[in-house]
Amino acid sequence: MGKIYRLQYEQVLNTSMDLAWTFFSRADNLEKITPSYMRYVVTSPPTDKPVYAGQIITYVIRPVLGIPLRWMTEITHVAEGRYFVDEQRQGPYGFWHHQHHFEEVPEGVRMTDIVHYAMPFGILGSIAHALFVQRQLRDIFAFRKAAIERLFEMN
Repeated sequence: MGKIYRLQYEQVLNTSMDLAWTFFSRADNLEKITPSYMRYVVTSPPTDKPVYAGQIITYVIRPVLGIPLRWMTEITHVAEGRYFVDEQRQGPYGFWHHQHHFEEVPEGVRMTDIVHYAMPFGILGSIAHALFVQRQLRDIFAFRKAAIERLFEMN
């Protein structure tokens, strides 16, 4: 496996833990905070349940030139109202481990995303990372931050 990259983003939401957890623990809400050019679609059956350990979630994304990529993640760990972890089982990365943490703070809820990932394809993956993947991931998380701020202003 190649180099492991790490991203970390924090955001404080002016909302309750119940509302934050309810929103972020449902895969169907990911589309609302993903850039439209990715044409992100959850393909696993819809559920009204929050995430649970062992849950498999499938998606189709189009991150480059509209080319569809299938992605499958498994929710591996859940501590309700505190955190959950998704790990790629199939998809565009050589490795993907995404932690979603939630903490009550005086201003509302601090949400922290920690992502560890690796590129596939050896040197070609490293070149793709340097040319566009790293920037695209930063742009996606910047978009998410703005979308989340808009969504939670309405609550």
